[in-house]
Amino acid sequence: MQLQQLQYFVAVAETRHFTRAAEVVHVAQPSLSQQIKALERELGADLFLRARGNITLTDAGEALLPLARRILADADTARHEVLELAQLRRGRIRLGATPSLCTGLLPDVLRAFHDRYPGIQLLIEEGGSHDLVRELARGALDLALVVLPLPTASPALTTVELLREDLVVVSSPESPRPGGGRRAVRITDLEGERLVMFRHGYDLRELTVAACRSAGFEPDFAVEGGEMDAVLGFVRAGLGMAVVPRMVAARSGRGLRVTPLARPGLYRTIALAHRSDVAPPRAARELQRMLLER
Repeated sequence: MQLQQLQYFVAVAETRHFTRAAEVVHVAQPSLSQQIKALERELGADLFLRARGNITLTDAGEALLPLARRILADADTARHEVLELAQLRRGRIRLGATPSLCTGLLPDVLRAFHDRYPGIQLLIEEGGSHDLVRELARGALDLALVVLPLPTASPALTTVELLREDLVVVSSPESPRPGGGRRAVRITDLEGERLVMFRHGYDLRELTVAACRSAGFEPDFAVEGGEMDAVLGFVRAGLGMAVVPRMVAARSGRGLRVTPLARPGLYRTIALAHRSDVAPPRAARELQRMLLER
């Protein structure tokens, strides 16, 4: 049974005339008649009583008519739903990002995307790069903003570098300035300073601890285990200082002193990742384009 055959059947049922029905569906009358006969063979029953100048529905035709109309309506709805998705009027994007990127990079981009495509639902999942890579691999996310290098090599993912972001030191304005008040501090100036540190598995924790150890010392934690908002709150309270992305520091408002790191400083590489074997949905590809062009 084909949708075209049902369309022809409904046209004949409504016009009660094969020639007029053929005109309605824009097909030659012999072709329409052949398709109706093929449908009757498929169903094993006559659908019309064909008397000269008088076409009526059989009991089988009466039973089929409301079902055929419903099937054709559902097919038309499906066609419109897919068209709306293709034209970015409806749909969803499942985007993963580290908490710091949700605070720093994403708000402006997502606002611009939502203004342009208000019908697209944005589902955001926060997590460390390791967790986001796992969610991408199992198909739970369409795109993810991750920090390179990835925690584990994943040939099933495609990554595109977005930006390199400087890290800075934030501290409470009421606390002594880091590095003796210099305009830029070195990593070695953090030796002996009390640090507010992120939880295990957090990209910024691994990067900061590795930088301190490379400079020849173990960092001293005043508080550890927090997410971005908690870390910034502890710094404002004067519990210690922290190393955070520049965009996060710029968005964090009052209550923080921001001190850059002296060259070569510290930075992190942000990339957009998706599965290599599955093309992201149209809406996700459009968000990807906006992120790359931001």
